[in-house]
Amino acid sequence: MKTDDSLPVRQVPLAFEAERLCQFDTYWPGANHPQWPHLRQILSLPQAALPVYLWGAIGSGKTHLLRAARAEAEARGEQVAWFDADMSMPWVLDDDASLIVLDDCDRFDAAQQHAAFVMFVEAVSRELPLLAAGHLPPVDLEVRDDLRSRLGWGLVFQLIPPTEEEMRLLLRREADRRGIFLSDDVMDFLLRRLARNLSHLMAVLDRIDRYALAAQRAVTVPLVRQMLAAEEQP
Repeated sequence: MKTDDSLPVRQVPLAFEAERLCQFDTYWPGANHPQWPHLRQILSLPQAALPVYLWGAIGSGKTHLLRAARAEAEARGEQVAWFDADMSMPWVLDDDASLIVLDDCDRFDAAQQHAAFVMFVEAVSRELPLLAAGHLPPVDLEVRDDLRSRLGWGLVFQLIPPTEEEMRLLLRREADRRGIFLSDDVMDFLLRRLARNLSHLMAVLDRIDRYALAAQRAVTVPLVRQMLAAEEQP
């Protein structure tokens, strides 16, 4: 067994890891179970006539589902136009786009709000389906009136985030599937140290699995702390 705590780590962006894991089959509906079959069908094959808006607290799975919808569309050979609050301007809608996605609508600045409204106009004129998400329901969004009304004119779904007990259950189940022993101490550390976002936690677990395998060490709090510290290095 290796005991060298200076083991180098290969930098893999966590955002990329999380996105890779965002599929419909990896979404945990939890309290959203009653509406999940209907919602999955709508997101799998979105319709131009009915824009869809998802809202809920951080960690409820909004971005997970939007990414899953994008992955399914791309698997069919379609081109998806994705826009979110972290994307700089200008936003350009490609002529070949067949689906528009707007994420983090509650964080859009004035220029992004205008661009998002333009995307709605384009969606209608070109008969493109549009999916969007934000932390608040449309009526409570602090955005321009014309954008607020369009975000609320189609199908609106509230997503409820998993409880801590559910997150522990899912992490334990995924760890068991990988043959990892995840102690209560490690679980407590992960939930205390990291954002309680299931997709992000699953991506971190993926990193822990590879890191522990490379180090030939058991998964412990010191090992996880070491891995996270290595990832934070420039």
